[in-house]
Amino acid sequence: MNRQELVKEIFDKKSFLCVGLDTDLKKVPTHLLNEEDPIFAFNKAIIDATADYCVAYKPNLAFYEAFGVKGIMAFEKTIDYLNKHYPHHFVIADAKRGDIGNTSAMYARTFFEEYNLDALTVAPYMGEDSVKPFLGYEDKWVILLALTSNKGSLDFQMTEDKDGERLFEKVLKKSQEWGDDTNMMYVVGATQGEMFKDIRKCAPTHFLLVPGVGAQGGSLQDVCKYGMTADCGLLVNSSRGIIYASQGEDFAEVAAQKAHELQQEMAAELERIER
Repeated sequence: MNRQELVKEIFDKKSFLCVGLDTDLKKVPTHLLNEEDPIFAFNKAIIDATADYCVAYKPNLAFYEAFGVKGIMAFEKTIDYLNKHYPHHFVIADAKRGDIGNTSAMYARTFFEEYNLDALTVAPYMGEDSVKPFLGYEDKWVILLALTSNKGSLDFQMTEDKDGERLFEKVLKKSQEWGDDTNMMYVVGATQGEMFKDIRKCAPTHFLLVPGVGAQGGSLQDVCKYGMTADCGLLVNSSRGIIYASQGEDFAEVAAQKAHELQQEMAAELERIER
């Protein structure tokens, strides 16, 4: 999916919601454990219930790899289902890959050729040759970790050099020598609040993938106030707050309700944009 198509989907659906498919068998409704593939059964129900309210899905690979071959098969079935039934949704593999060039090239082949995903999260800290292999695919996106919402982000990302430039700012500036706002996004945690102003100084037009709204306490209004651009420029992810809103047999209906509530808030924010 290219940038123009993504922006059109956002304004057509009045949503920039990304639903995170962090599927944990310890948290899914117990009645699904009798299914042949409970992970896929859960994902399918969540997708069908929330598709009208979101523009993107983000399966987190760790939640599938934890179950070995069965988990990877569930991931593959989920991706196949999305590609077949919801081809206009933007699908992100949250895998946080990044290695020396030839290894990154194989990761890129896996996610962009084998699975035909739209985007992949990538750790940038091995530098240009570890990121460039992901950028050679037309209408595919690299989403670089920039300023995350976890407590440990302070350990490295906020450290300053002798000129006062913080590491996340250096990542934002340097990486724009490798790609542009048509093939590169950045991960910025929703809990960063006013820090979005600093992000936008370095990357004024790039899309931002923003986790942390909902269960992690990030404010959608703050994200929009400081991070929204003329063509939205945001994909805001919610995982636990939607997919685990109920552990009963009504889990899909409640997930749809939570997604709809967020979509309505997003629609109000999008109305503020002058296009």
